[in-house]
Amino acid sequence: MWNRIAEKVERGERLTTEEGVYLLTDAPLTEMGALADQVRRQKTDGTAVTYVIDTNPNYTNYCTVDCHFCAFYRKPGKPAADGYTHDVDGVMNMMAAADKLGATTVLLQGGLNPEIPWEFYTTIVREARKRYPHITPHFFSAPEIHQMVEVSGLSIKGVLEALYEAGQRTLPGGGAEILATRVRKRISIKKGGPDAWLDVHRAAHQVGMRSTATMMYGHVESRAEIVEHFDHIRALQDETHGFTAFVPWSYKRGNTPMEAKVPHIAGASMYFRVLAASRLYLDNFDHIQATWFSEGKKTGQIALHFGADDFGGTLFEENVHLATGHLNKTTIAEIEAIIREAGYAPAQRDTEYHILKRGEGPEALATLSADVPLFIESLRELPAEYPSQLEGEEPGDKLVMPK
Repeated sequence: MWNRIAEKVERGERLTTEEGVYLLTDAPLTEMGALADQVRRQKTDGTAVTYVIDTNPNYTNYCTVDCHFCAFYRKPGKPAADGYTHDVDGVMNMMAAADKLGATTVLLQGGLNPEIPWEFYTTIVREARKRYPHITPHFFSAPEIHQMVEVSGLSIKGVLEALYEAGQRTLPGGGAEILATRVRKRISIKKGGPDAWLDVHRAAHQVGMRSTATMMYGHVESRAEIVEHFDHIRALQDETHGFTAFVPWSYKRGNTPMEAKVPHIAGASMYFRVLAASRLYLDNFDHIQATWFSEGKKTGQIALHFGADDFGGTLFEENVHLATGHLNKTTIAEIEAIIREAGYAPAQRDTEYHILKRGEGPEALATLSADVPLFIESLRELPAEYPSQLEGEEPGDKLVMPK
């Protein structure tokens, strides 16, 4: 089957569901990665990898939907010492902090808190645009749009039109998880079936917004259900052409209600397979995002040779993964060094993938490497067989940046 798939991709023919499942199960990984990289170079600038300077704060952690994969939320009506809901001024303080860090995008999301009035949402968009016109308010996932429908009495399209009028032009893809009815019933039943997410993004595209398509895999889904997810977003992209990129990441178990029910983490090999398969299967998507943050810096770096053309954002603040015990930090300089080490020139982009600034290529490493601080990843979820001490390492050894 691999030869047939490769020939179809070479001819520009669309892959079938059966072929998508094969890519995720039995296709030769290195060959699939090479073909995905070839397609990526045909669709995008093959000499560059993009990234965005952004941050991902939250305006509330109170939420009613009880997702089984979430360690971030607190229940409304049950006061928690670490529970919070920010007002408009609180959100503007987050915007000010992002501005000081040079962010061009703020990806603001929150729990589904029924105590927040409808006016709050349009006000923070309008104020963000007025005070920080150079920062894109990349606010609100699809479930939050449904919450706004509840409190406003408007339709999905009515809510999105009001946000658009306030100045919002892009929508993040959070809340998709796996767009398969069985999976969503098991891990996030209160969010509804696949159409609950798809209807929001269809309406967002209709009112003039661009959005991302995301996927969280590595829990209770089958390979066929991942392809079902691909089919849903590929069909919507055919219909609206409104997605800028596809962004997959793996489930993080720590502190989540279903932690004990998912005994194995999805590792780097599966991540490379998902990325390469998405590049080959999602033939109407220009951009596929790899992530240093979710999967680790070295995994993210290698992923740039498996069909990805974007390295995500700086994520100066992130709290949802942090609640699971997953901590990973970086700097702009380190992101650019990682991209250069992979053989590409780093290019800063905006939310809609327009290039703002292109840096020097790998040749710059000779003069810049000594200026790049080394950040150690702290990942809670390590495989059981991962050694506590590496060969040749002495207890207490510290990593030192080479001169």
